[in-house]
Amino acid sequence: MPETSIWFQPATPDVAEAVLDALVRSREHMAPWDPDRPADFLTVQAQAERLASPHVRRWHLVDGDLIAGEFTLSTIELGGFRSARLGYWIDVGHTRRGLATRGVELVCQAARDEVGLHRVEASTVVANVASQGVLRKCGFEQYGTAPRYLYVAGQWQDCHLFQRILHDGPPPLP
Repeated sequence: MPETSIWFQPATPDVAEAVLDALVRSREHMAPWDPDRPADFLTVQAQAERLASPHVRRWHLVDGDLIAGEFTLSTIELGGFRSARLGYWIDVGHTRRGLATRGVELVCQAARDEVGLHRVEASTVVANVASQGVLRKCGFEQYGTAPRYLYVAGQWQDCHLFQRILHDGPPPLP
C-alpha cells in the first residue's frame, strides 16, 4: 500500500458505524456515481446487515479508526462461468492516493486465488473518468457501453462495461 498506516482486510459487521461515517462524509463526493439508495441505507443497522450478507465478498481499506474505502465482489457465479462483479468506493478524504488502484488489484488477486474466478467485470457511469482510469490501470478492458444501465442521480445513466480476465486455466475442481 502507498501508506503504511492503511490496511486491506475482509469486511466485518462490527465496523458498520465506521462505514456509515465514511459514507456520510463522502455522500456528496460519491453522489454522481452512486446508485440511489433506500431511505434507511445511511443507518448503522443497514450497514451492519449489508456487511453481514453472505452473498457478497467485501474488503475494507482501514486507516486507524477510519474506513478509507470498500471493495466488493458480488453476483459471484461459479461452475463454467467463474465470474463476479466488482464494486468499490474511496472515502472523500483518501482520494488521489492510488488506493483505489491498489485495492482493485488486491481484490482481483483474491478473486483468482481465493474464490477461483476466471473473470471480474465492472461498470462505470460514462462520466466517471477517474474510475475508468483505475480499471484500465488494473488491466480491465472496456468491452461495451450499456444504455440506461444504472439509476443514478435521479435518472437512468449509460455505463461503460469493463472486464479483466484473471487467468486462462481450467476452473478448479470441486
